[in-house]
Amino acid sequence: MIKLFEKDSYLTEFKTKIKRINKDSNQIELEETAFYGKSGGQPGDSGVLSCDNTDIEIINTIKFENTILHETNDIKNMYEGLEIKGKINWEERYKYMRMHTTLHLLCAVIPLGVTGGQIGLEKSRLDFNLKDEKLDKEEIEKKMNEFVNQEIDVDYEWVSNEVLEKKPELVRTMSVKPPKVEGKIRLVKIGSIDLQPCGGTHVKNTREIGHIKIGKIENKGKMNRRVNLKLEN
Repeated sequence: MIKLFEKDSYLTEFKTKIKRINKDSNQIELEETAFYGKSGGQPGDSGVLSCDNTDIEIINTIKFENTILHETNDIKNMYEGLEIKGKINWEERYKYMRMHTTLHLLCAVIPLGVTGGQIGLEKSRLDFNLKDEKLDKEEIEKKMNEFVNQEIDVDYEWVSNEVLEKKPELVRTMSVKPPKVEGKIRLVKIGSIDLQPCGGTHVKNTREIGHIKIGKIENKGKMNRRVNLKLEN
C-alpha cells in the first residue's frame, strides 16, 4: 500500500481504488491512502470515503502489518476495484500532528529513553526511563516554548538500517522498533535539536504548535516518569 501521508501529512483528499473488503469486520483496504493508521501512540484518522452518491464514514484506521485498514459501520455499495475519493477529518489530524511534534520537542528537552507514550486531541504524554532524578516542570515548559518561538523547520531523512545500527542512540523508544518502508527508515529532524526514527505525522514548523503547557509529572514505577502536556491554543 502507498501511504500518502508519509510524503505529505497535509494532504486531506485523494482518489484511489478499493483493493480489498472484509465484510465480516467492515474493514476496507485501499491501493493508497492519506489516512494514518493507529500506531506508535498516534490514533488513527477518521473521515469519509465517497463514490457517486454514496458516502461511508470511516470511524478509525489501524495499521496491520504493512497496510492500513479503514474501519466503517456500513460497507453499503462499496466493492473491490471501485474508484473512490477519500477525505480525512483534518481538524483532528492537525491536532495530532501538532501534538506529535510537541512530543519530539519533549524528547529534545529530556534526552532519555522513552518507555511509552500516547497522543490525544486534548492532552498527550511520554514516559521516560528515569529513576531518582527530579524533573523541573517549569524549566521543561520554558525550554519547549522557546523551541516553538524559534520557528524551527521539521524535515525528514531516509536512511538504511545499517546507518541506524551505527547510531543506535537515535532510537529513543525502548519498546517499539523503528518503522521500515522498503528497507529504509524515516528520520524526523527538527532543526539541530532532535533527530529520531518516526513514522507519524508532523507539522512543518514548530510555530504551528502554539503554546505548550506541562501538566502533572507522575511516578509510574521504579524507572518510569510520566510527563503530561497539553496545547493551550
